[in-house]
Amino acid sequence: MMKHKQQPKIPSSNDSGFTIIESLIAMLVVAVLLTAVAPVIVLATATRVQARRIELGTLAARTYIDGVKTGAIASPASTSTGVTLNASDPPTAGSLTCSANAYCTVPATPANNLYCIDGDNDSICSLNSNKDLLVQAFRYNTASTSASAGYQLGVRVYRADGFDSNGNLKKAPSKQATFTGGIGDRKAPLVEMTTAIAPQSTSFNDLCNRLKDTGNTSSNTSCN
Repeated sequence: MMKHKQQPKIPSSNDSGFTIIESLIAMLVVAVLLTAVAPVIVLATATRVQARRIELGTLAARTYIDGVKTGAIASPASTSTGVTLNASDPPTAGSLTCSANAYCTVPATPANNLYCIDGDNDSICSLNSNKDLLVQAFRYNTASTSASAGYQLGVRVYRADGFDSNGNLKKAPSKQATFTGGIGDRKAPLVEMTTAIAPQSTSFNDLCNRLKDTGNTSSNTSCN
């Protein structure tokens, strides 16, 4: 009995795999999808980084305020009597000479006005750092320029890399937004806040003099 040899199966076009054209079309579809999704990923990442930066700025401001309240950090230089935070100018950009966790010597107008928060642990605050923070602080009291009499403390927190010579630093109403698609406005403050520092010897008269509105000439408020 003769056996017929089975002929090998010839693959059909459906079993031949992807053609070059089909592969190119698949790559094109993937590229289009990635192009559509990439901006969303970049925006989400930038916003998360900026939100973290503002969180660290808030922590730096509160740490500085706590240090001043406890005496661990010396009081900032006094501004003119009656000057508020919003009326105070931002620091001068262009250079920095600052040791970690200390007041800067440059810029120094006035002295004890700009405090270095070393974020990258290199013992200085540098223009090239995107982690170092600078706390600009003011104290003001409508009745006295003495720190022992108590005062309002105002602080702004800036990024160290915002002190480069490319433009001037800003103040309120300019402020770095949490929602951003880039690195944020380096020249604007991350945080601004004010708080009261109690006098060494508290009295109602001191409190009244410090807080009363001296600009309101129609007011007959007396602290006596």
